[in-house]
Amino acid sequence: MSEPHRVAGGHKAAIANPNVSEEAKDHSRQVLNSLEKSGDLDYDAGKVDKNPGNVIGGKKAAIHNPRVPEETKDRLRDELAEDGVEVEK
Repeated sequence: MSEPHRVAGGHKAAIANPNVSEEAKDHSRQVLNSLEKSGDLDYDAGKVDKNPGNVIGGKKAAIHNPRVPEETKDRLRDELAEDGVEVEK
């Protein structure tokens, strides 16, 4: 059986793709609506599978990325502090 969040991702991609016909986009919208109404899409479920070390590493990388806005960096520093991770400013 297909994983609902992967099916939804495919339909979202189809809707965003300029090469997909309007008829196909309408079908994808209908499928997404059905998935959302059925309750099969548990958006919090994806958070369980994430490796905490990778999440922390990604946040640290974003803090050191010059293209990331300062407001975002401040938010990430706060999130890391809540997780007990020290990051230099």
